[in-house]
Amino acid sequence: MALVAFFLGLALGMGFWLGEQLWLRKQLRQFLGGLPMDSFGLYMPMMSRLRRAISLIRQEQQELEVQLQTWHQLVQLAPIGYLQVDEENQLLWCNEQAQQLLQIQKWEPHSPRLLLKFVRSYELDQLIETTRQQQKPQMREWVFHPACQSGSDVGKTRSLTLRGHSCPLNNGQVGVFLENRQPLVSLAQNRNRWISDLAHELKTPLTSIRLVAEALQGRLEPPWRQRVERLFEETNRLIQLVQDWLELSQMEVDPGNNLACKSVELHGLIQSVWQTLEPLARQKQLHLEYSGSDAVWIQADESRIYRVFLNILDNSIRYTPDRGTIQAIVTLLSGEETPTIVEVGDRAWVQIDIIDSGSGFSDSDLPYVFDRLYRGDPARSRQVADSSDRKTKASGVSAGCGLGLAIADQIVRAHGGSIKARNHPETGGAWLQIKLPST
Repeated sequence: MALVAFFLGLALGMGFWLGEQLWLRKQLRQFLGGLPMDSFGLYMPMMSRLRRAISLIRQEQQELEVQLQTWHQLVQLAPIGYLQVDEENQLLWCNEQAQQLLQIQKWEPHSPRLLLKFVRSYELDQLIETTRQQQKPQMREWVFHPACQSGSDVGKTRSLTLRGHSCPLNNGQVGVFLENRQPLVSLAQNRNRWISDLAHELKTPLTSIRLVAEALQGRLEPPWRQRVERLFEETNRLIQLVQDWLELSQMEVDPGNNLACKSVELHGLIQSVWQTLEPLARQKQLHLEYSGSDAVWIQADESRIYRVFLNILDNSIRYTPDRGTIQAIVTLLSGEETPTIVEVGDRAWVQIDIIDSGSGFSDSDLPYVFDRLYRGDPARSRQVADSSDRKTKASGVSAGCGLGLAIADQIVRAHGGSIKARNHPETGGAWLQIKLPST
């Protein structure tokens, strides 16, 4: 009886052992099925396959480590800065360019610390937080003011214009690429300062030339009289160009303080501008169609806003064919349609659309219509200039010099508004859309 019990226990033990071995082999087979394996390893015994799979994994790990090190070296030598933070805004890694731009000192790669310990920048913190919340790449440009370590460094510290491009990463991490925009900003400032100084120097000799030409106009006989008249017109155009450039530079330096704002009624202002340009419009038999409320008021500098509509309507008249129509549409915007340009509390907004029936902007011109001295299609510009030069003398309006829309854009932005250029889908002509805060 004892012998039977022994053999029965032995059989049960062997059964459990075989079952466990079969289960382990099944688990091992499933595990090996998810591991990388070449065609040679498929015909090897199971333990040999396991050792070969482990060897392949180690080889892949070494290759990944080499690639990671290579990418670290590339980012380290990149001409732009890069930093990476975790979900708690701890600085995980940054390259040398980022350390120089943000003046990060005493940072160690293997001891993460809060980014706030190294960099005091509200704009950078907001960029990272917005990227983490929206889980979308973001871009922001700001002026970074480095913190001074001591009082003696105050005079040596220089602010930088930075542009940050951020992207969301896994586990709440965020990566930020930093671009130093200060050399471009300084170059643009020096260029504008040089041209402004040159414009100041040109005012006096141009005024003298105009006075001489004006004195000679009534004392010469043809054909010299016509030549002096042409000289007088071109001198006036140069003087207007110099004046426009100086005005534009002044608005860029201090846009808000140069405004004398008061309540301005839009309908009357647009009609006043059209009356000024009526001699030009009459030559081409053009008429203005105004639509919208007759009692829309804005808080603005009347002379500057007058200049905006003068420049835009002057362009519309030049590019609209004979017996054409120019539309001026004034619309009060609801709260959902207000542009997010500046914080203006509960102030309402008004939209002004100026639409002509000309040939419109070309696709290549649209991105640059508000740039200084930019002239569109050369062939069309010459054609318009040739036809308008004969009419500007009688109207008292000078021909364009490529600054009209740039000045309009600067004035509108100084008022906290926006201006956009496009082509109207129905008329095919130029469509200038202005949004300004209303009273």
